[in-house]
Amino acid sequence: MKPADLARIHQAAFTETRAWSVDEFENLMVQAGILLTSSGPAFVLGRIVVDEAEILTLACDPAGQRHGHATNAMSRFEEEAALRGVERIFLEVAEDNEPAQNLYASAGYTETGRRPGYYRTVSGQRVAALILSKALHTE
Repeated sequence: MKPADLARIHQAAFTETRAWSVDEFENLMVQAGILLTSSGPAFVLGRIVVDEAEILTLACDPAGQRHGHATNAMSRFEEEAALRGVERIFLEVAEDNEPAQNLYASAGYTETGRRPGYYRTVSGQRVAALILSKALHTE
């Protein structure tokens, strides 16, 4: 996927918070340690530093939701991260984003912390971020 594709999907998926721009995706894609995986209209973008990875964003075009695309993109991210020596993956999710929380829970992520007022909605409301993590079994 190209930065314009990522921005389009991100904008369609994130209607309550600020979506990322093409420029933001372009700037991320050239940084060291960036990992992008996709499945159909879903993608996971993260950063690997030594033996840890952080999922920066996951998005799926609403027209393609509930078909396993996000789950597949997550699985591919985890597999590739493990091949690169990652032992643990971290991410943040808005506490009011129940569908994403369900996706992460079904993939084995557990809550390890909370950041009060981390996200700001388009209406200006502050929402806490839940910090989730998952250990990868690299053998």
